[in-house]
Amino acid sequence: MQKDSTALVTGGGRGIGQAICVELARRGADIVVADLDPDEMQETVELVDAENQRACAIETDVTDLESVESTVDTALEEFGSVEYLVNNAGIAGPTAPCESIDSEEWDDTLDVNLRGVFYTCRTLLPSMKAQSYGRIVNIASVTGKRPLTQRTPYAASKMGLIGFTRTLAAEVGDHDINVNAICPGSVDGPRIQRVFEEKAQAAGRSYEAVRSDAESQSPRNELVDREDVANTVAFLCSPDADRMTGQDLNVSAGKVMY
Repeated sequence: MQKDSTALVTGGGRGIGQAICVELARRGADIVVADLDPDEMQETVELVDAENQRACAIETDVTDLESVESTVDTALEEFGSVEYLVNNAGIAGPTAPCESIDSEEWDDTLDVNLRGVFYTCRTLLPSMKAQSYGRIVNIASVTGKRPLTQRTPYAASKMGLIGFTRTLAAEVGDHDINVNAICPGSVDGPRIQRVFEEKAQAAGRSYEAVRSDAESQSPRNELVDREDVANTVAFLCSPDADRMTGQDLNVSAGKVMY
């Protein structure tokens, strides 16, 4: 990481986002934790403090432009600059056949997973351009590359995010700003467990059978750990990845290989 650098991580209060915050702090970055849950954000702040890095928690709704603008303004006032933006905030959306999904469920999923990334990038890019440096990492999904039945809003949002990543990378590369995406497979934790439970209920199957199916899609017969994603984020923010932009990297235990 750059010396005296700062990372803004959306959805940083728990799960993958929390692991990203801790790993970037471990490698020397101060952290802006942007999330909706004050208690979860405070836990992340304490974990960052334990790594001897500064952290602040800012309640942020990525679907609200004013909230995003306020968060970026506060981050820049507190730390002076933001070198790394990790767009991790996301929701799973409904698990149902397309014809059973209502407009509100569709809009909610795309608002968080796609519009939220647009808002944070749009708001922070002027600062990154002014300092002629930035690293943006968008947390997409292997579902951005392959079908996932009964998850049309989620699939649409993640496929859109990969297209957004590639296009933005082409726009801002001459400002020394890299934009990449990470495509995790099923990441073990509470969120994927809820998805498995919903799929099991919808299909009349057991949770264990649905989880086993997901694990068997990987040649390693396992899910991904959140730390696997965090380590890849740290790599993309490091000098080792200076010539990488517009990429979508799979972290899927081999579930997807393209």
